Amino acid sequence: MKYYVISGERSGDLHASNLIHSIKTKDKEAVFRGMGGDYCADAGMSLVAHYEEVAVMGFVEVLLGFRKILRYLSKVKQDIVDFKPDAVILVDYAGFNMKIARFAKKEGFRVHYYIAPKVWAWNQKRALQLKATVDHLYSILPFEPEFFRKFDWEVNYVGNPLLDEIGKFEAHDFFYQKNELSYKPIIALLPGSRKQEVQGMLKTMVEVIPKFPNAQFIIAGVGNLDIEVYQVALNLGVRVIFDQTYDILYHATAAVVTSGTATLETALFRVPQVVVYKTSGISYAIGKRLIKVPFISLVNLIAEKEVVKELIQKQYNGDNLLKELKAILGDNQKKAQMLNGYSEIREKLGEKSASQETAHLIIEAIKK
Repeated sequence: MKYYVISGERSGDLHASNLIHSIKTKDKEAVFRGMGGDYCADAGMSLVAHYEEVAVMGFVEVLLGFRKILRYLSKVKQDIVDFKPDAVILVDYAGFNMKIARFAKKEGFRVHYYIAPKVWAWNQKRALQLKATVDHLYSILPFEPEFFRKFDWEVNYVGNPLLDEIGKFEAHDFFYQKNELSYKPIIALLPGSRKQEVQGMLKTMVEVIPKFPNAQFIIAGVGNLDIEVYQVALNLGVRVIFDQTYDILYHATAAVVTSGTATLETALFRVPQVVVYKTSGISYAIGKRLIKVPFISLVNLIAEKEVVKELIQKQYNGDNLLKELKAILGDNQKKAQMLNGYSEIREKLGEKSASQETAHLIIEAIKK
């Protein structure tokens, strides 16, 4: 069978690639085409476009890059029509993929959405649009099925794909030696996976480094970004280690993490963390008016309470970061409460293999 897969951003590309591998184990004749990144290409998908060509973030930034997005939307739409897939599989990437869903449904293609758009966060009526344009929705967050029931829609909770990734991970036996590190405690800095994001977050992260002379700060670098993106840290002699995020988290004592998937990864590695986020003033003002949830980190959203401290916008400054980092390093009670929260989150996520479960459901749906 033929599958058209669309993902954007590094995490979506990774999860899409794992889904491709899982489908291949069940459909030996599977052919894949679509938009994604290096992970999907390595999994055997023919790339029509690389997500990096399309990437923009923030409300204002999306408006400024709208023409570029429209060009790629048009390109992908025509390619879907030409390819004639048995299933269109959309992975996360809501702004782009919800438009594709509407188009694909209109053209008569079966639409499968893996990693549901976060319509519960803002403009919740978009759930009705999803229901009208998506044939099968696969949720990775345990609270989402209940949300969609409000719209009389039963969706599939398939487990969280991070559990699969972390389950496959094996720590490097000689991590310190391989990366020429000292044996001081490691404080991990995870500034994000996109150029604009990293440059916006890293400057404040490195401000606190001189206050912790007995620790070593390591930045979890992303291989698809140029080393120059991390220049503000390199100028201070901070190590950037590329594409070893799980090893860094495995050995870390604490972490400062830009809000996103990495917050949940950090929690699953049971590393005490401070979650941070900052965007342009205009984008934040718009977002604050639209967003309807009490937290921004996946950790707190899944727990449905504050497990980790979130420093957002003006709260994200050197003084506040220093205070919170000292607290999770020095306050054993605070650390214990956080780790207990992590345990509750892990229990809520369950034991399903997300990619295997989703692959099974997609293939069964096509057969029907």
